[in-house]
Amino acid sequence: MSNQKPIYVTQPYLPPLEDFYPYLQKIWDNKILTNGGPFHQQLEKALCEHLGVEHLALFSNGTLALVTALQALRVTGEVITTPYSFVATAHSLLWNGIKPVFVDVDPNTFNLDPAQIEAAITPHTTAIMPVHCYGNPCNVEAIQKIADNYNLRVIYDAAHAFGVRANGSSILRHGDLSVLSFHATKVFNTFEGGAIICPDAKTKQRIDHLKNFGFVDELTVVAPGINGKMSEINAAFGMLQLEHVDKAIARRGEIDRLYRDLLAEVPGISCVGNAGQEVSNHSYFPVLVNDEFPLKRDALYQVLKEQGIVARRYFYPLISDFPMYRGLPSAHRENLPVATWVAQRVLCLPIYPNLDNSDVERIAAIIAECGK
Repeated sequence: MSNQKPIYVTQPYLPPLEDFYPYLQKIWDNKILTNGGPFHQQLEKALCEHLGVEHLALFSNGTLALVTALQALRVTGEVITTPYSFVATAHSLLWNGIKPVFVDVDPNTFNLDPAQIEAAITPHTTAIMPVHCYGNPCNVEAIQKIADNYNLRVIYDAAHAFGVRANGSSILRHGDLSVLSFHATKVFNTFEGGAIICPDAKTKQRIDHLKNFGFVDELTVVAPGINGKMSEINAAFGMLQLEHVDKAIARRGEIDRLYRDLLAEVPGISCVGNAGQEVSNHSYFPVLVNDEFPLKRDALYQVLKEQGIVARRYFYPLISDFPMYRGLPSAHRENLPVATWVAQRVLCLPIYPNLDNSDVERIAAIIAECGK
């Protein structure tokens, strides 16, 4: 084991602590801690402006936002989704009593493959839940065409996709709803948090009711809502983070380019592309450890770990391999050959704003040495 300080796959960007003091002082002075306070309102407005969307509802975390998005659209029955994601994607369906139907992914983007969707549609299908994996945009036009043909809702799990743009606008504008995560490991974080991008004021109002127990006022409850509200502390930290997020993303881009340069000539290591979006947030840096590489992916993972470099096998196992899902007919591996192949080879390398170039060079050098 290396004596150097461990390097994890990601670390949250933390501005100087003293920069947060004025925000905390305002919270202490006005004594409003939650229930849509001043910072909550400011952050919703600021994020709409930054992301190029009209309406946004903040949440205490991204998983509750996913659960509520499904509630808001009254989704039932079956929902077509990807096996290649974090488990919260499918868990949000189970929490709503909805049956996930897994469809294979595209071999280039690792996103839900539109060519596989129609065969999975049944009379019980009511929606599609794709994921913009690693922040790389899904084929939103093809997915929307299918949804329109079959009268299906589309809810995007956009947990990785903060600030990503394609075809001239934010990818968050596609589908009926898009859901963001502001978890501590994300490009933009509020310690814990999330948001739903809403297409209109009426939808936002319904979502705001659902995230606050269904309350309209102190005497009126209109829905069996949940407590998904973001606190003032989280919202204030989000306001501070927003001041630095562009610089943080730019630094991630520098690290991304350095990795690509250093690993370009290593046989058997493939850097995953960015799918051509105009603006990437470089939220992850996944590589594929192919059969030409002398070590299997798990062996390389272990070598890096022994050197104090904690990479992650995002996403392995597949969601469809976990006990609560693997009994579903759509979860059988023969139905998911591409996702299975990628999950056995993918390795996400450390990438975060405070990662030094010397550390990137050391990581790449270890990989290159293993490839000899």
